Formats: sequence, structure tokens, C-alpha cells
Amino acid sequence: MNRRQEWQKILETEMQSWSALPYAQLIARLRTQTVYKVEQGSRTYQVEIDVLENTTEYVHVAISVDDGSIPCSFFPVIDNFITKLPNSN
Repeated sequence: MNRRQEWQKILETEMQSWSALPYAQLIARLRTQTVYKVEQGSRTYQVEIDVLENTTEYVHVAISVDDGSIPCSFFPVIDNFITKLPNSN
């Protein structure tokens, strides 16, 4: 498995975890946790969470993963999701 495929597996796991959070929990976690490390096997990966939009109806979040190696980490794997506020249309 190549480096980017390894990153993609970590990204998929992080996407499932973060996108499953209810809106209130998501916002609370985003206030304190935006960059952290994940260890899998003998490797360490950097995960970065970015709020792309925070509107009165939803929050749009991007997650990126890389392993910190240069120059490969200049092009992390990235995905995004939207979580709507409760009772928004």
C-alpha cells in the first residue's frame, strides 16, 4: 500500500468519527481540537480539522491527513462534510 492509500484509510476513519457527531458536540470539539496526531502501527499521522463555513443553518468541515513528511505532506488527502443544525430545513 502506498503512502496516500495509508492516509486515505486514516481519513475515512476520522470522517466517520467526526461526521457522526451531533451538531452541538461537533461545535464544542471544534473549539478545542483542530490538529492532532493519530498512531496506527508504527506510524504517526497528522489530522487537521478546518471549519470552512459556520452558518445559521449548518457547519461545513474539512478534514485532512498526512504523515508530516516533506514534500508529500504539502498535498494531504482531504474530505469534507456538512452537519445541519437541529430543526434547520
